[in-house]
This record gives sequence, structure tokens and C-alpha cells, in this order.
Amino acid sequence: MMIEGSQVSRSRREFLKWIASGMASAALMPCLPRFTGTASAAALPNIIFILADDLGWGDLKCYGNLEIETPGLDRLAAEGTLFTQFYVNSPVCSPSRTSFMTGQFPARYSIHSYLFDDPAENKSRGMPNFLNPTALMLPRLLQGAGYATAHFGKWHLGSTRDAPSPGAYGIGIHKTTASIGGPKLLSKKDPYYRAKSTTVIMDEAIQFASKCKALNQPFYMNLWTLIPHATLNPTPKQLARFTELAPSQELPYHGAKKVYFASIWDLDRQIKRLLTKLDKLGLTNDTIVIFSSDNGPEDIHNQAASHSAYGSTGPFRGRKRSLYEGGVRMPFLVRWPGHVPPSRVDSTSVVSAVDLLPTLCSIVGRTIHETPPLDGEDVRQILEGSSRSRTKPLFWEYRFGSHMDPPIHRSPMAAIRDGDWKLLANPDRSRMELYNIPADPSECNNMAAANPILVERLFAKLTAWQQKLPAGPVSPDAGSNSYPWPGM
Repeated sequence: MMIEGSQVSRSRREFLKWIASGMASAALMPCLPRFTGTASAAALPNIIFILADDLGWGDLKCYGNLEIETPGLDRLAAEGTLFTQFYVNSPVCSPSRTSFMTGQFPARYSIHSYLFDDPAENKSRGMPNFLNPTALMLPRLLQGAGYATAHFGKWHLGSTRDAPSPGAYGIGIHKTTASIGGPKLLSKKDPYYRAKSTTVIMDEAIQFASKCKALNQPFYMNLWTLIPHATLNPTPKQLARFTELAPSQELPYHGAKKVYFASIWDLDRQIKRLLTKLDKLGLTNDTIVIFSSDNGPEDIHNQAASHSAYGSTGPFRGRKRSLYEGGVRMPFLVRWPGHVPPSRVDSTSVVSAVDLLPTLCSIVGRTIHETPPLDGEDVRQILEGSSRSRTKPLFWEYRFGSHMDPPIHRSPMAAIRDGDWKLLANPDRSRMELYNIPADPSECNNMAAANPILVERLFAKLTAWQQKLPAGPVSPDAGSNSYPWPGM
């Protein structure tokens, strides 16, 4: 976007002063906004993307949870639109985040699971050490449209010694964890670092928004929380609010519900604080706020979550590491006053993480000239209130087993959602499961046997997509829901 030359120079000088003051690293100077196009920078909406970590579809009151109060996120829903059919593109962390940032399915980058700090572990899984920094990247595209960009919180797109810092991806200012290079969010030596992290993330966000407001500078922020990912260790103050949820007053145990609710409560409280600050800054009407989660909640069979796994998938089967709905169907709230209808629930439109990049680029008038194929589609009209059918199918692949999880949650290895239908299948046809999702959101009624022609059509699409993916190892138990039956 184009603004007057003197204003560009003034903005750059102010940002350089900011960097020199110690609020940001001088190494970030090349990542200052570049102004291209024709629209005024003042016409651009600010964008805040809040991504929770391992939060379930049913963990918020506005999504039907009858046990917990989430007034901050409920406010976001009341002032914006709540989507019930929103999908991430992986049931685990790093690949899910890859989709949000690139508009492409993560398997295109051979990112099938979370990225390890150890290169040998990544190599053993056929994965790179980090997301390719030359990939089509949402922050970089917005930076080129005149935005100041920032990332506060979890990164998890590469943290080996050879990985680039977030600045290499179009992130101007960053304080992160699960990353390399640049200032860190918090010291992990503090036993409550995770419990305190959302406060720090929102502190940084408020400071960044305030500075950009003073400079009349449009901004884009990723606020990727560490909560409610295990291992959860709420502070005594956070736990005190939920004393009545202890299993018994006579026992010295907090209980999973108490630990989990205390964590969610603070997450919501800090988001509410951010929304209040936007009001005070006069930025509410000029800011798009988006909220979601990277994948479904952790299972209690995971040792790190054995004291806290109370996350809810609502009515859905599957959790983290599963391609059933509970692993990949997430909350999705969008508020943009005057553009996104308030108090609206969209239960019809199928929207996905890969849609974020093309949609936001459409909103800010940023033409995408790069050639990599986008798997997402522009859903701006859907956000603005016009429900419609999806034009592109969604694909998933999870190449690793999950023997720690209960068999009922262990899905086949790959899946496609096309229209109302979802097919989950193993490449060798050992499991073929077909569900009409609007009619059977809990995926209880396998209709594959009754619809062989439809199964073959969807399986052919799924197979054709998989055949275009980079080759890599597949765990022997990928897609298996076997159980060691007695006597076998």
C-alpha cells in the first residue's frame, strides 16, 4: 500500500527510535514495513490472530461448555461471528501452524508432526528442521502491504541450531518460545513460566498496539499462547479461584478439572484484558480479532497431562493426534465491527486454517503473485455474513501412530472432507470410514458399505493428493486402532 513519502520516512524513523530504545532488536531493521500498492495505510484494518495451544472445540462457554465461564471469549463471540465447522489442517502443533501461515497443507513441506529441537529426530521422521523461510508466508505478505508485524508466544516452526529466527519469515518484532534467535518470552527456569506466559504475551501485544496506534501504523500480530498445552502448573492465585473443584477437601490433590479450568480461566482473563485495552486505545472498530486453536486437547494417557487432561471436544470423537473431528475441528471466532456480523453463529460454512492467508490478503488488497498452489480459498464473504459451500476439498495425513491414545480416538491415516462427506482411510484400504458430518458429527455411523461409489470417488481424490506429497517414512502403526486382546 502507498502512503506519502514523508510519512514513510517519519514512520521508519520512529520505528528505528523504538528499536534503539531497546524495545526491539536492531537485527529486525530489515523487517520494517515496506509500503506498496495504492490504498492509504489508514484504511487498513489492524489484525490480531490469537492461537491457543491444545484447546478443544468444547472448552468455551460460547461453544456449549456448561462448566466453565469464559467471558472474554464469549464477548468476542457476541461481538463477532462464531463458526462451528472450522478445521485446522493437522492434529498436532507444527504442521497446524504451518497451514495458518502458508495457506498450504503442511504435508507439502514434509511437516507431518511437531518439529524437534534434535535434528536426528526430525530426520528419523523424514521432516526438515524448520519451515522453509522462502515459503509463501502471511506475515511477509502483510509486511509488504504496509503492516508492522509481530509475533509473541509460541513459535514451533523450527528451533534447531540451524533454524532461522522468526524474523526470517516476515516477523518484525518477536518474543517467542520453541524458537531460535531473538529475545525469549520467559525463562523456563520459572516453574510457573507457562502459567504466567499469557500475561506476558498480552503485555507485549498491548505495548506493540499502543506504539502502532501512536504512529498511525497498521499492524498484524500473532499471539500464540502456551496454554492449555501440557504440562500445566497454574499459580496458587489461579488455582484459588477453583478451590471447590478439588476432588475432596480431605485430599491434597487439585484434580484435572481444577488444574485445567484454572489455566483456561487465566487465558480468557488475559484475552479480555487485551480487548479492553483495544477499547481504550480506540482500536476496536479498526481491528480484526481472530481466535482459534492449533489442534484438539491432550489425552489423559499422555504422562505430561495425566494430572490436567480435562479438555473438551464437545460432541466429537477424537482428540489430539486424531483425524476424527475432535482432533481437527476447532473453535473459530472472528470480530471486525461493521464488517463481520455480531452475535452470529455460522453452522453451515466449512472454513479452514489454509483460508487465513488468502482471506486476509483479500481484505488488505494484497495480490498474491507467488506461484505455489494455495490449498486455501478466500472466505471473506463468509466472514462478512454470506454462508456458502466450500469450493475446495480439505485433506489430512498423519503418518505416525498414537498407541498411547484409546483405540476409539485412533483414526485412519488420511482423510478428506468434500461437501458434507468425510472419508477416513488407510492407503492399503485396511480401514475405510465414511461419515455425513452435518448429520453425524460424532462420527458414529460408518456409511462406507452403503455408499461404495461415493467411497471410491473420495478415495481416488485422497490417493491422488497423497501421491503428490514428498516421500517419507510412515510408522508401522500409522492408522491402526488395534488393541492387544487377551489370548492373541
